[in-house]
Amino acid sequence: MKYFTTTLIIFLLVISECLAQPVPADEENIPFLVTFGNEAKTSYGDNDFKQVFYFSIPKDYRKPFYIRIYDPDINGDNDEIIGEENTKTRFSVYGGTGCISKRTEVGGKSGNLLASKMFDNRSTYNDKWYSFGPFNPSQGEDAPIYYGNVFKIIAEGLEGNDGNLYRYFLSTSPTKNIPIDGGNAFTFFYTFRLHADPNQVSHIYPYVDDRVISIRQTNFDWDNDGSIKLYSVATLAKSLSVSGDNKKVTSEYFIKKAEKGTSLDIQFQKRKENSLDNNNVVFYIRNNYGESMPFYTVPIGGVPKFKGTTNAVKGRR
Repeated sequence: MKYFTTTLIIFLLVISECLAQPVPADEENIPFLVTFGNEAKTSYGDNDFKQVFYFSIPKDYRKPFYIRIYDPDINGDNDEIIGEENTKTRFSVYGGTGCISKRTEVGGKSGNLLASKMFDNRSTYNDKWYSFGPFNPSQGEDAPIYYGNVFKIIAEGLEGNDGNLYRYFLSTSPTKNIPIDGGNAFTFFYTFRLHADPNQVSHIYPYVDDRVISIRQTNFDWDNDGSIKLYSVATLAKSLSVSGDNKKVTSEYFIKKAEKGTSLDIQFQKRKENSLDNNNVVFYIRNNYGESMPFYTVPIGGVPKFKGTTNAVKGRR
């Protein structure tokens, strides 16, 4: 109980200062989430044509809220069009018992279906927002380990082979992006687009609790487009194994004592020369118990700052 209380206090302090309403968040520097139609080649950078995100609503928040999607259709400059625009994407919102407690590897359709809509190649929402809701916080699943009432949104590529690039925002308004104080978002399996600019570095922030001894990262279809490095309060730029085109690779990292109760900073650094313009990548982490670790859009405890000495051997325990 002491551990849980301490973690909760840290979490609330961070979220009160850094509102985690945009998905991806500013701290992540990820331009778009991406989901391809189920007829696409996995070499395009999506291994299952589905993406699941969760939203946590604080227990003391009791007003209606909305889950907004930016550019949910397959039309316009943001999306990755492969030949003809023939892709359909369905977004579905779930709540209730089992929403997260009975999740599967790909999120699963557990819980109660609250809303759903299919988007195609019509340009109705090109560069515009679509809002699901209003939802009552009590419609979510009470999940103290995730700090509130949890809702789930699943993006599924139903047809076609195009890439749907989109973002989310957790809002108190159906027409504006107004954050919920203390709200948060997280996922366990991240499929996202990298910046074309090789000078832009993207970040993902897994949180390490006191039980974790080691982690095993997996990335798919990185296309050897640079490096993936781990930074923390105790480690400076530990290189992780990177995947090639349509390939999956894993590597292990042993957690240091100082890293327990902090977030890690996984950085995606594109190569400076001949980098790819449209690179999509899948990334996830399991701990030594085989459990998938959540990536919070704003890191618990804040962005980790290295507190060691630069003359130490990088990445060693």
